[in-house]
Amino acid sequence: MTDNTPYKISVVINTYNAEQYLEKVLQAVKDFDQILICDMESTDSTLAVAQKYGCDTVTFPRKKYNIVEHARNFALQNARYKYVLVVDADEIVTKELKDYLYQCVKTDCPDGLFIRRKNKFMGKYIEESVDDWQLRFFNKEKTFWPEVIHSIPQVKGRTEKIPLTIDNAIFLHLAEEYLHDRLEKLNRYTDNEVEKKQDRNFGAWALFYRPFWYFFRSYILQKGFMHGIRGFIKAHMEAQYQYFTVAKILEKKLK
Repeated sequence: MTDNTPYKISVVINTYNAEQYLEKVLQAVKDFDQILICDMESTDSTLAVAQKYGCDTVTFPRKKYNIVEHARNFALQNARYKYVLVVDADEIVTKELKDYLYQCVKTDCPDGLFIRRKNKFMGKYIEESVDDWQLRFFNKEKTFWPEVIHSIPQVKGRTEKIPLTIDNAIFLHLAEEYLHDRLEKLNRYTDNEVEKKQDRNFGAWALFYRPFWYFFRSYILQKGFMHGIRGFIKAHMEAQYQYFTVAKILEKKLK
């Protein structure tokens, strides 16, 4: 049952073997009204770290799931307060973001807020010309999270972006995103993209135009060229992601 005490915020963190960054993440959100860990049967010290910080915990059976989206709605249902901030287990909530959210719930708060995220690639934060916006703060009673990879929560109501004039009200993504990490995720994530996009009518031509477009968008339109070889490699990795997504969809249709 939701506690409708005014001006309260629950932080929800979905975890599976998340010990690497979790202590830093929890340190940044320790002053929120509730921290709820929704764990998918971790085998490392994730739950011990959560206990150290006095988090509430619930368990979502891992089964054969290899993405987090299947556990999102279950986590939201178990949050104590109406307004929820969803934080990944490798993201830092800045003080400026926390302050803005508490100011927001005391005024005319929208039903959903997009929060800008600053990312690393090959171990270094990069400034992107197209910002990464994540819809992660919302009224849980008006929100449903589709159970497909990289889905955006569906919010019935008004949504807004946190103004860029609010300096540093962002997520800091701690994941280093070295090539080893990207390559490991590429195979796992593109497997799940097949389920999400299997109804798309992709033909062989998509093996050419989608990778080309995503490379062009990242390297030219989003000014990846300003980051030298790092920007070139990032654009190439985004093109690869599209190539293998289409190839796996075509492979499934050919069976």
